[in-house]
Amino acid sequence: MVMDSEDAASAPSTPMTPGTPGAPLFGGFKPETTGNRRPSLLKSCKCFSVEAWAMEEGTLPSVSCSLPPPPVSLARKVGAEFIGTLILIFAGTATAIVNQKTQGTETLIGLAASTGLAVMIVILSTGHISGAHLNPAITIAFAALKHFPWKQVPVYIGAQVVASLCAAFALKAIFHPIMGGGVTVPSGGNLQAFALEFIISFNLMFVVTAVATDTRAVGELAGIAVGATVMLNILIAGETTGASMNPVRTLGPAIAANNFKAIWVYFTAPILGTLAGAGVYSAVKLPEEDGNTHDNPPTAHSFRR
Repeated sequence: MVMDSEDAASAPSTPMTPGTPGAPLFGGFKPETTGNRRPSLLKSCKCFSVEAWAMEEGTLPSVSCSLPPPPVSLARKVGAEFIGTLILIFAGTATAIVNQKTQGTETLIGLAASTGLAVMIVILSTGHISGAHLNPAITIAFAALKHFPWKQVPVYIGAQVVASLCAAFALKAIFHPIMGGGVTVPSGGNLQAFALEFIISFNLMFVVTAVATDTRAVGELAGIAVGATVMLNILIAGETTGASMNPVRTLGPAIAANNFKAIWVYFTAPILGTLAGAGVYSAVKLPEEDGNTHDNPPTAHSFRR
């Protein structure tokens, strides 16, 4: 429910959405060349520094490496995004269907835990590849704040939509004819549903922007933070709206079950809520230190480590 452009993939190994941008894991430095001394094979290596090894006195410097991470192709990113979204939609929808089939034995807490755990494991497993957006609203919000390239937005959203359809029709084949429980529809008025979906989407994106774009956030805990936020949101709005927070969470099951009640709420409220959440966090977060802003070039953000 933290976080890529092809250019950013070749940047130094800074954690990015779904980790946070920061200093490279191994910070290398360039040895200085002195005089006409014959070059050393060790010095020609870009990874290791042995400048002080020739010193008769002094401490031995730490060996460091500044090799960039291997670039990730767009095809791999889209493939990881497809698989991650498929896992999320399948898990969240299946739990709701089983809850209906067993007459509520899963309970709201079980529904919240299932979806929250799915978000957490997908971010931890695919965040370093695709950024683990899993949600068109999050992809659009990152692009609007220039944390993600607009040219990749249609491809990511396409993968998310196809994954949602695949998960929904797989569940329809498995649990037929019980499919209605997996559809997110309002139990009250449309305006109430819109307000709740907007608020919980705001909460989700506020946390995602924090762990994905702020260098002071604990990026290693991004999956746990976002998963816990999803669980909290479902406990708040699950009984009233189904707590979608995600247009493709609603789209696939709605098509599979042929139930499009108030579908406009689940398309508009999450997008507006995520835009507001990302914008508010960007406005209130502490400014970067001068040294960091000048030394580190801007990079795309995602749930990377």
